[in-house]
Amino acid sequence: MAVKKPENMLYEEAICELEKIVSHLETGELPLEDALKQFERGISLARSNSQKLQKAQQKVAILMQNDTHSSLQEFNESV
Repeated sequence: MAVKKPENMLYEEAICELEKIVSHLETGELPLEDALKQFERGISLARSNSQKLQKAQQKVAILMQNDTHSSLQEFNESV
């Protein structure tokens, strides 16, 4: 099975995969190269989920304002 890109995964799928990665890394039994690959994958999953959460929070805030004419804006961390 091909590995999905984090941005194409459901939030819950990514969390589940992150938990597995953490579990594998915590054992300390992975060779260094494999551990680095797993760590890199975990960072990608975490970043993607963070973006998904930010978009969901933004949407909730808009809905709570009860303003149906507002639209979601791209989040920019540097602002």
